[in-house]
Amino acid sequence: MMNWREYWNGPHPIYVNARHRALHFSLIARDIAALIPSRDAAMLDYGCGEADTAAELAGRCGKLYLFDTADAVRARLAQKHAGDARIAVIDEPGLANVPDGSLDLIVVNSVLQYLGEAELIGILDFARAKLKPSGRLALGDVIPADANAVSDTLALLDFAFKGGFLFAALIGLVRTALSDYRKLRDRLGLTRYTQAQMLELLQKNGFAAQRAPKNIGHNQGRMLFLASREEGFSSLSP
Repeated sequence: MMNWREYWNGPHPIYVNARHRALHFSLIARDIAALIPSRDAAMLDYGCGEADTAAELAGRCGKLYLFDTADAVRARLAQKHAGDARIAVIDEPGLANVPDGSLDLIVVNSVLQYLGEAELIGILDFARAKLKPSGRLALGDVIPADANAVSDTLALLDFAFKGGFLFAALIGLVRTALSDYRKLRDRLGLTRYTQAQMLELLQKNGFAAQRAPKNIGHNQGRMLFLASREEGFSSLSP
C-alpha cells in the first residue's frame, strides 16, 4: 500500500490552480524569511517540498540547504538551482554531512503531521547536533490535537476568498475528497499534538521552546514552535 513518502514522490494536485500555488509559496517565504537571523545565516529547509521561492529565501541568507525525502522532488530542485552556489539540494547522506554546529536555523514546516513521534525525535537529535548554540529550530504547521478537516477547509476557503481563487478552491475540495490524499489521510491519519505535548517533547529532548503567536502560512488554526538548544537559549521571539 502507498505511504506518505510514496505519495509525495509522485504527482499530487494539492494546489487548485497556479494562483493558489504562487500565493501559498509567497506567504511561506515571507514567514520563513522573518525567522532568518542575518544575511550570512546558514539555514536548512527540512522537508522543503517544491520550494518554489527558494531563490528568494537564498537571497536573505548566506547558505540555504534544501532537503526532501522524495527523490523526484530533489531531482527537480537540483536541476532548477544548478549553478546557484547559495543553494544546496541534499539527500539523507548529505544531511549527515552538514557540519555539526553550523546551522543558524532549521525549518520543518508542514511535515510533522506525516511522521510518528520516533521520527520527530530523530529530527530533534539531528537539530541538536547541527544547530549552532545560538541557532533555532522552527516546527511549523503543527496540527493541534482538537483540529479536524472542517477547520482546515475553512482556513483554505478564507485564504481562497482573500486570494481571489474561491471558485477554484471549491472545485479543488471536491477533487481532494476523491483523491489518494484523502484515502491516505483516512487510512494513515495525521499526527497531532497539544501545545503542552509538543513543549514537553522538545524539553525532554534538550530544547527550550515556546509556541509562536503566528503559524507559518495561511492556516492559523495550526501551530508554530520555536526552539533553541537549552545551552544557547536567550530569546525565541520571531
